[in-house]
Amino acid sequence: MTTAIALLLILIFLFISGLHVYWAFGGQWGNSAVLPTRHDNAKVIMPGIIPTLAVALGLLCLAGVVFLNSFDVQLAGMGIIRKYGLWGIAAIFFLRAAGDFNYIGFFKKIRNTRFGRNDTKYYSPLCLLIGILAIALEINK
Repeated sequence: MTTAIALLLILIFLFISGLHVYWAFGGQWGNSAVLPTRHDNAKVIMPGIIPTLAVALGLLCLAGVVFLNSFDVQLAGMGIIRKYGLWGIAAIFFLRAAGDFNYIGFFKKIRNTRFGRNDTKYYSPLCLLIGILAIALEINK
């Protein structure tokens, strides 16, 4: 069961990382509803190529953390990742699911935008699921 959870998390991170690479290089599919917007539908942030690629790299690293913690891979200097990596992933995604209390997360104030509805329906539940799965992996190591 832990192998299935690990593979699911790795696939999620790889898919989302790939989407960010796609968006960084000008891809348009799905990008109209993935950035927070105000009531007037003006984007709160508009990241460029470097921040978008940084997010893609971060997600790729998270896939690596799950891999290192779930499969018998011995690499020198990875003790801290084995000890705290999954807890870190859980914390990051639980915080993302809770949100900033304005534009993102379950406790956001601005809900009636395209992003707000998608965040409530898809993004925040996915973040909550990732956090739960990371804890499940940590507990069953």
